[in-house]
Amino acid sequence: MTVLKVEDLFSGYERKPIIKGITFELYKNEILGIIGSNGAGKTTLLKTLLGIIPYSKGGVYIENQELKDNLFAAKKSIAYIPEVPILYGEMTLREHMEFTAMAHEVNKPDYSKRSAFLLKKFRMEGKLEHFPNTFSKGMRQKVMVMNAFLYEPKIYIVDEPFIGLDPKAIEDFLQLLEEKRVKGASVIMSTHVLDTAEKICDRFLLIEEGEVLAYGSLEEIQQNFTLDNYSLREIYHQLAGEASEESEGWDE
Repeated sequence: MTVLKVEDLFSGYERKPIIKGITFELYKNEILGIIGSNGAGKTTLLKTLLGIIPYSKGGVYIENQELKDNLFAAKKSIAYIPEVPILYGEMTLREHMEFTAMAHEVNKPDYSKRSAFLLKKFRMEGKLEHFPNTFSKGMRQKVMVMNAFLYEPKIYIVDEPFIGLDPKAIEDFLQLLEEKRVKGASVIMSTHVLDTAEKICDRFLLIEEGEVLAYGSLEEIQQNFTLDNYSLREIYHQLAGEASEESEGWDE
């Protein structure tokens, strides 16, 4: 079952497309890995799917509903964990979590149960009355992760989630993500950690300079590009290197 569909998508800033003709689908119960170098367009793509950046051409459909026409409903069904934590300096950890629960209409019994579980899971019980300016980068990222797991979205959009997290927090995060996937949620995750992505993602979208290099499961990509037995890391470097050479030749 398709929960999100992207067709011939163009988006960017000030009429300059950064995303150029990208097409893919996200299925129920799957983790789709977005792979690309710095500046490849990964974050622009994710922000377009969130409705933060408007698209100039193509379409984004969440459960067959056009994103432009149902932006509020779409945002309610998506949890976003950004690369750079977005927190309010004047709000404590408790207030961040309560605000998130209220915004997503989480009832009090569920909130009490989930918040207690997450605070213990990420070892933040003693920080409830603390403000973000006292937190390390890893702790701020934990706040974003906990907020995302307070409610039950249909889609998790995750941008470089491992930056700043300690090994135990990464393990806990991946465990929770897998539990949500098994229960019916879908995940789009952008990451540079290719070895981990290869282990946890069902399919991959490899992009460079805002265009698709490859799309599909690891086995499908291996077959399509005659790269049998290549790892995800090896495939990416092979295809990205070829794309760079083609770009340089075109400029000449």
